[in-house]
Amino acid sequence: MEYSQDMKNRMKRIEGQVRGIVKMMEEEKDCKSIITQMSAIRSAVDRATAYVVAKNLEVCLRDDTETEAEREEMIEEAIQMLVKSR
Repeated sequence: MEYSQDMKNRMKRIEGQVRGIVKMMEEEKDCKSIITQMSAIRSAVDRATAYVVAKNLEVCLRDDTETEAEREEMIEEAIQMLVKSR
C-alpha cells in the first residue's frame, strides 16, 4: 500500500510529540502535563491506525478481482485490527 504524504506527516507529528515528552521528563515537568501529552499521542496513534485500516480496506474493496467471500474476510480482518489496536 502506498502511504500519502498526509499520513507520513501525521506520523512525524506523533514522533515530535514523543520527543516533546522526553524533553518534558528531562526538565522534570509535572506528571499531569506529561500524562496529558501521552494521552494526546495515544489518540493521534488511534486515529492514524483507523485511517490506515480504512484506506487499506477501501483499496481492497475497490479491487474487482476479489470474491464476495474474500471481501467479507477482509472486512472481518480490518475490524479485528481495529479492535486489537484498542
